[in-house]
Amino acid sequence: MPIRIANNLPVRKQLEDENIFVMDEARAIAQNIRPLEIVILNLMPLKEATELALLRSLSNTPLQVNITFMRTESYESKNAAKSHLDQFYITFEQVKDKYYDGMIITGAPVEMMEFEEVEYWPELAEIMTWTDTHVTSTLHICWGAQAGLYHHYGIKKYALGKKLSGVYTHYPIHRRTPLIRGFDDSFMVPQSRYTGVRREDIEANPDLKIVAESEIAGPYLIIGKGGRDIFVTGHPEYDNMTLDQEYRRDLAKGINPDIPENYYINDDPDQMPIKSWRCHANTLYANWLNYYVYQETPYILGKRVEN
Repeated sequence: MPIRIANNLPVRKQLEDENIFVMDEARAIAQNIRPLEIVILNLMPLKEATELALLRSLSNTPLQVNITFMRTESYESKNAAKSHLDQFYITFEQVKDKYYDGMIITGAPVEMMEFEEVEYWPELAEIMTWTDTHVTSTLHICWGAQAGLYHHYGIKKYALGKKLSGVYTHYPIHRRTPLIRGFDDSFMVPQSRYTGVRREDIEANPDLKIVAESEIAGPYLIIGKGGRDIFVTGHPEYDNMTLDQEYRRDLAKGINPDIPENYYINDDPDQMPIKSWRCHANTLYANWLNYYVYQETPYILGKRVEN
């Protein structure tokens, strides 16, 4: 897929070096099609690393996609340059009257806090309410999935006891669901979190459906409102070295973390990680864009999106 981003976004060169099709603005304007409008609310502290990971994941269908990055206004990231945020990010206040084909809400390193204790929770709650009428389909990732399940459906998160870190086997269920079309009988997903959601809480809500899960990591893909809300409890977008970086960061902090499971060759942190999830990740994002955004969105985005 050609992804259309600002010509001078810093991660653009790395994407092109990886042979990812990035369309410049002049070429995009010349094409006589309407591109999909996708807004990404980036709550992760390392903004550029998350940009790169998500843009990789969104680059594998024939659809043209315009990417807009959003940041919170009530909390300013301490790990991203203000100049980068000012140049490449918008705030909710700037776009609250606009409509989007799709939205991605990322995870955030605040999962040990109660939702209402998070500094930007009122703003995030307002944005999630806005998606009901202004976005065709919203994809929530990791903590973003927990936040969305709580805000929209009252599903509470719970502490796991210790960090779930590694790459785990997951299984599709409800195989006729378009989101998991093309999935193998089992597939691998990176997980990195201290909290989770309970299967029984999700199954008790008739508006939610689990379509993939893990015996160890629990529910993974959850669909709400027929695809208007999609929740991804893991990190399919992770780069090959992301879990390694998190592991070494925690070591440096003296946390004494467990070695990420099923990740390094021979479970040895001195060996290279094994990339075992990229094909599944590409299929997941392509299915979301095709079946839940492109096939469902109105051609004229100014029309109100109905539930």
